Amino acid sequence: MKICVWGEELAGWIAAAHFANFGNNVIKAGSEMMPAESGNRIEPGLMDSLKRGIDSGKLVSSEQEDPFSADIHWLAIGPGELEAATEIVARIAAMHDEPVLVINQSNLGTGASDELQARLNEDKDQHVIYLPDMLQAGQAMRQFGHPGVLLVGCENESARIRFAALMRPFTREGTELRLMNRREAEFTKFAITGMLALRLGYINELAMLADHVGVDIETVRDGMSTDPRVGSHYLAPGCGFGGQHFTQYIEGLAGLLSKTRGSTLLETVLDQNEHHKELPFRKLWQHFHCDLQGRRIAIWGLAFKPGVANIEGAPSLKTVDALLAQGAIIQLHDPEAREEFLFHYGEQEQLVYCDEPYEAVKDADALLLLTAWPEYWSPNYTELHRLMKDPVIIDGRNVYDPQLLHDLGFTYYGVGR
Repeated sequence: MKICVWGEELAGWIAAAHFANFGNNVIKAGSEMMPAESGNRIEPGLMDSLKRGIDSGKLVSSEQEDPFSADIHWLAIGPGELEAATEIVARIAAMHDEPVLVINQSNLGTGASDELQARLNEDKDQHVIYLPDMLQAGQAMRQFGHPGVLLVGCENESARIRFAALMRPFTREGTELRLMNRREAEFTKFAITGMLALRLGYINELAMLADHVGVDIETVRDGMSTDPRVGSHYLAPGCGFGGQHFTQYIEGLAGLLSKTRGSTLLETVLDQNEHHKELPFRKLWQHFHCDLQGRRIAIWGLAFKPGVANIEGAPSLKTVDALLAQGAIIQLHDPEAREEFLFHYGEQEQLVYCDEPYEAVKDADALLLLTAWPEYWSPNYTELHRLMKDPVIIDGRNVYDPQLLHDLGFTYYGVGR
């Protein structure tokens, strides 16, 4: 099949790589054949897969081949860029008198795919399918290649057959296709994201309450997860969630709820989440009696979650902003997000970018753990204690055992512990 992939979102690069490596002829719209964003470049398996597609000649740029020569078009453009998507689909319609399939995997809002469909000619068998982007950074290659369930917004049998044939290499192991109309699929994506946000918001609120009533939220969480109606998914307390796309979906649904229902439910979750991002700084501020001037503060973890380089909406941003304002010296480490952080803040006297975790804690008055990267879970506590000026650990992800750290001579603060 001949496919053109539009947009710079991770979902588009993943699709281009997989389709090219399964024998399709793929045109990547634009002149770049590799993702420019560092977060996409570190996606496990992506760069090697793209290179294989390029080397085989199955993946080419739109400078090498006309993108409108494809009869399948995969849209993975930025959130909210409905005007750009509409222009692309309008040009596709103008260039084709034969059947066309447009697969929209962009966050453009509920009803956007219907607007795109209006630009096509259904009498010529030209159709839009909406496929919610359910890929998670750090696992996207595997998830695309082996999906358990695909939610598909499709309202035409011919389009469904063509889509099923396109995805057949990835769905032969029992993948379930849940069919619905386009608007329902778009709303389902919003609804799923909103539910996850509510769970995260709820467990974080419980963690704040646990601090006041003197219980360990981790013990409570374990107890909650034994009830099959609750489970353990998205039930880990911490210092707030981030990620551009996750937050934008929640904001979109929050706006829709507010406009149509007058509901502030998700707006409250978003507001409280921003408040939770300040928690590590508040605990640090209180420990040092509101005086952080000149203190050396180590931070482990800058990305909004492990496995990515993206710092969009990360708790580290609020923490660093507050520490800079208080005159602290901040010693930073992250295995992947250093480049993004350096681009965001630039070189500053108060910011020390470290190559190794233990370099960041040298002579530090406190260590803040903000991202639960695997390399932070089991440190050499003896070395950590020796290197730090003051062995204070503020654990924003509840990674460490409080009793163990107390026994080893650390001052420990967790989330709801």
